[in-house]
Amino acid sequence: MAGPRHVLINALYLAPGVSGGPETYLRGLVPALAGAHPQMRITLATTRSGAAALREDGWDQLATLRAFPCEDGQRLRRQLSEQLLLPASTRLARPELVHSLASIAPIFPGARSVVTVHDVTFMRTPTFGRLTTWGMGTLIKLVAPRADALIAVSAAARDEVCELLALDPGRFTVIHHGHELAHVAQATPGETVRARYGLGGRRVVLCVAAKRPHKNQELLVRAAGSLPEDTVIVLAGHAEPYEQRLRALTRELGLAQRVRFADYVPDADLEALWRLAACAAFPTLGEGFGIPVIEALGHGVPVAASDLPVLREIGGELVHYFDPRDPAAAARAIEAALADEQARARGPEHVAGFSWEAAAAATYEVYERVLGTPRA
Repeated sequence: MAGPRHVLINALYLAPGVSGGPETYLRGLVPALAGAHPQMRITLATTRSGAAALREDGWDQLATLRAFPCEDGQRLRRQLSEQLLLPASTRLARPELVHSLASIAPIFPGARSVVTVHDVTFMRTPTFGRLTTWGMGTLIKLVAPRADALIAVSAAARDEVCELLALDPGRFTVIHHGHELAHVAQATPGETVRARYGLGGRRVVLCVAAKRPHKNQELLVRAAGSLPEDTVIVLAGHAEPYEQRLRALTRELGLAQRVRFADYVPDADLEALWRLAACAAFPTLGEGFGIPVIEALGHGVPVAASDLPVLREIGGELVHYFDPRDPAAAARAIEAALADEQARARGPEHVAGFSWEAAAAATYEVYERVLGTPRA
């Protein structure tokens, strides 16, 4: 079966350092595709800031970078670029296939279309503003049935998407994200990070996630008072309006000395935090995959996490699960994780089964399948 000679990757969502899981997906998948298929030309459509960041990281060697006149937060410009400018560019460049990496895509892409639908958590749990939620939901409902192929990043996410949007599960290929410890940054010295984030000599309970309502960090704030005195919870992730609620709750409960807020954390500091962490905690209400669970286990850090089908799919038996609505249950699971030496030894072995090379191979098979079948 012949593979594509030219693929256009749609990354018009990219806000470097803010996009979270979809940025990790882009940075893991595309280099693996380029490495495995050097004969395939890759054009990458992205935002101005996305193109600048990727160019600085040497991506000119992997793909032709096309910067469109928009940023992720500019709703109108983003939609004009994705729905009008990108299809026009596609018709001129003539790629055989357009792969949109973050759930929404051009309704009329101008070529065969593959869409990765990460999750529909935002449609179930307040995450974005009403206008953004309505717009994204509407676009996914329009785009998904028209795509030539759909990719889900977990079976649990696929099932949730299909239930909510009445799609056929058979149209999806489930491809897990990869994890490559070899790509981690050089760590900042531990004592420097302890001083920088006010950690003292305490055991660190690390939560890595943007401050958004569905990430549910409020549960960890409420659980903090039930944890041993020698622990401190570190909430590391992009600050959004939800953080103000978290800070207010921390003050109200008198837990300012038990919770630390770290907004954007440089890669070297984040690597140091992973190495310092006594355990990781993820109280999320919904995910498509759960990258931080894999990150934690890959670093040999025990994990306490919400009892969700997707996290059980990714974390297996190594994770200590809890009801994400119950602070007392979260505290008990965190204490169990703090005492768990098994995960320290078995975590890296578990995540060895998640590789970007495997994800790229499965994705390329989807491309071949799309190009080998008649257009509907």
